[in-house]
Amino acid sequence: MAAIADGANEVFVSAATAWEVTTKHRIGKLAEASVIARDVSGSIEDEGFFELPVTVAHGQLAGSLPGPHKDPFDRMLMAQSIAERLVLVSNETLFDTYGAKRLW
Repeated sequence: MAAIADGANEVFVSAATAWEVTTKHRIGKLAEASVIARDVSGSIEDEGFFELPVTVAHGQLAGSLPGPHKDPFDRMLMAQSIAERLVLVSNETLFDTYGAKRLW
């Protein structure tokens, strides 16, 4: 599987990731993300990445995924990965059981 740094790859950042990073920064669980939390869109653009909005179809798939995993951010990321046929960058091995393709 190719790397994020490979310029031939398009890298998408989910709106759910922006929500999660900003929330965790606000509550003090991700203090080191202050620059990103202040301007997520700018940070995405600076890296040459693309924004991935959350659609109704993503929400429906996230809500209907089977299993007990309750984290709404994770469920949305899995749904987007499956629906858009994108590789999800995460160390969360649980994602593998949901059929999401994962790198890391």
